[in-house]
Amino acid sequence: MPPDDIRTPVSELLAALDDKIELSRRTNETLEALARAIFRDWFVDFGPTRAKAEGRAPYLAPEIWNVFPDAIDDETSAPSGWPIEPLYDQAEWVNGAAYKNMHFSDAPDALPVVKIAELKAGVTTNTKRTNTALGDKYRIDSGDLLFSWSGNPDTSIDAFIWVEGPAWLNQHIFAVRPNGKQSKAMLFVMLKNYIPEFAEIARNKQTTGLGHVTKADMQGMTICPGSNEARRAFDQIAGPLFEHIVTTLFESQTLVQTRDLLLPKLMSGQIRLCDAEKQVEAVA
Repeated sequence: MPPDDIRTPVSELLAALDDKIELSRRTNETLEALARAIFRDWFVDFGPTRAKAEGRAPYLAPEIWNVFPDAIDDETSAPSGWPIEPLYDQAEWVNGAAYKNMHFSDAPDALPVVKIAELKAGVTTNTKRTNTALGDKYRIDSGDLLFSWSGNPDTSIDAFIWVEGPAWLNQHIFAVRPNGKQSKAMLFVMLKNYIPEFAEIARNKQTTGLGHVTKADMQGMTICPGSNEARRAFDQIAGPLFEHIVTTLFESQTLVQTRDLLLPKLMSGQIRLCDAEKQVEAVA
């Protein structure tokens, strides 16, 4: 171990990086909660329509307030004129490929195979790689929206934005791709909003600690996607929040990579503290 006069400033530098990563995580939690609150009020609880029907004062800007109907349909329990559709119809859902041991490779051009472990911890030394293409539809890249539909209902059923570059998608994860109905921001917030419902579906099928959500489950799960005007109004507000979330995820990934790269080099004396500080300043 290096002496205290080296360890102390190194620890302070790495702690600053960790603080920045944690701040980014909390920022994204706040942004996501805000977007989910708007989605739930507009498209689940129908707050603006109920307020109109009850004669309450507007609580949104006039141009947004005007896109909401002023009555609830007794038959659908949704705002008058708004459709009820299967959740499955809102996007294209591509389940990952069934990569097996024979597909894995250490070749230089091999890409990571993304399983649920990679969604949680990122690409690590334990991540399997392959240069076997089982179909272009299974190839993912940074910015793609993914939904893990199998595993522990309380810890694995979730939506993720992938930020670690080109990779191949393994089974038990959907690549969620817009089909023209919803924006990626809307799909992300929609999935996050319904995670408790997905988890309950998976819990009811749980065997040996694992559960799952299938395409059939999503075909049977109906939602109210709202009108085109309401979705556009939502995207105007939630779209920038979503973009901020994605940008912050990329920044956090860079900070994590920088921290993990600098730690062994600093502790071994391979690079000097002043050089490490310059690298941190470049990414922080």
